[in-house]
Amino acid sequence: MTSATSTVPIGPAHPRGFWAGVKPQHMVSALVTLFLVLGQWRFQIIKSYPLTGIEFIDDYAVLIVSLSTAMGFEALLSRWLRGEWPSVLSAYIAGNSVVILLKPQGGLWPYFLASAIAITSKYVLMYRGRHLWNPTNFAISFMLLAAPTSITILGHEWGNELWTVGLIWSIGLVVVKRAKLLHITFTYLVSFCLLALLRCAITGSHPLTELAPVTGPMYQMLMFFMLTDPRTTVSSRSGRIRVVILIALMECALRLANDFHMAWAAPFNTAPAIFALALVGPIALALDLRRKASA
Repeated sequence: MTSATSTVPIGPAHPRGFWAGVKPQHMVSALVTLFLVLGQWRFQIIKSYPLTGIEFIDDYAVLIVSLSTAMGFEALLSRWLRGEWPSVLSAYIAGNSVVILLKPQGGLWPYFLASAIAITSKYVLMYRGRHLWNPTNFAISFMLLAAPTSITILGHEWGNELWTVGLIWSIGLVVVKRAKLLHITFTYLVSFCLLALLRCAITGSHPLTELAPVTGPMYQMLMFFMLTDPRTTVSSRSGRIRVVILIALMECALRLANDFHMAWAAPFNTAPAIFALALVGPIALALDLRRKASA
């Protein structure tokens, strides 16, 4: 969920107390920061580059490049195209998400390019005043397709420690509940599990093999950030549920096609869940916006 500038209903007009005054977008930024901190602390997911001889800069050059690019592009594009200085909270979420998910073979350029593409897509790939792709989803999908031999996505580097997964899921569920989008995360989780059992029946694989990916970072980022991005979801609750089911079905189809070595599905093998959202989400949103305009 990388578009943090949209307004999400957060309760009564005059909230009381600290908790009632905390906006979902602030909680999202805190959750993505938690992802990054836990990932670095436990699994060293941020790659170090010996560039300057200054230990802190070399250790966190990836993060510095990604965040400064995302925030800089957000500020400049908003000022240039809209005549206003924006909040950079959305860019902060996108920049962190790129660092967490993107794993190139070497060099800082993929982080710069992915962050620039993520923010630029918000201002270019629009329909009826809304950007169609979740920015991080579009950038990661583009990078994986454009440079499949040198770009990968975070997977095996992130362990499956129960307390780490439990902590992220607990806080993630609180965040999406606060944003009143828990039905999206829950629908995708149930759909994924049911379709995993279907894949087991078709391929003969072990159920745990099919179910295990849902505890990994790619699916956590998908369910807590990308699917629930309020700027790229359709307008109705029932519509959002239907779209999420379609995304889960598309992901299942991509995985099965790769299980049976179908050539057309090979480019999507690295991140079928990410690509499923990139294929289904924008079409659903465009149709929803068109329907609302003609109503």
